[in-house]
Amino acid sequence: MTATPPERIAINHDEFDAKYVGRTVNGSQFFLTTPFVPESSSRPGAEYVALYLFDAGGTLQEARIEAFGPRAAMDLTARDACFERYLAELGEVQYGRIEIAPFSVERFGVTFGLVADDRDEDDDAALYIMEPGNYMAFFEPWDSGDYDT
Repeated sequence: MTATPPERIAINHDEFDAKYVGRTVNGSQFFLTTPFVPESSSRPGAEYVALYLFDAGGTLQEARIEAFGPRAAMDLTARDACFERYLAELGEVQYGRIEIAPFSVERFGVTFGLVADDRDEDDDAALYIMEPGNYMAFFEPWDSGDYDT
């Protein structure tokens, strides 16, 4: 990939993967989500709850991530309780569009974040994906707010 990395990528609020994006009363931006490592023949996979907190300008300030093990053995009640706890800790929120800088953090030996996908080095089109799980993919124009799944 040879394209210049974006300063910010917009994510429009929707009723799917971007259902829990918006701003807190102090103007910070947030993204509450459930990333995952897919199961494969070489690994059992893993489920997570992640709360990403950004300043008003879109720079990552904090990543709260909890692991819940493989999907088949996961305690769904515990995962849902964690999700609800993270949501409650935000206080009053306004759901809506956010604009955030690409970011990555390492937890549990896994990369989390909105990261460049460099798998096709012959393609000049930039692509940023939510990891782990590659469950949201963003393309130019970066201010569209749209994504593919």
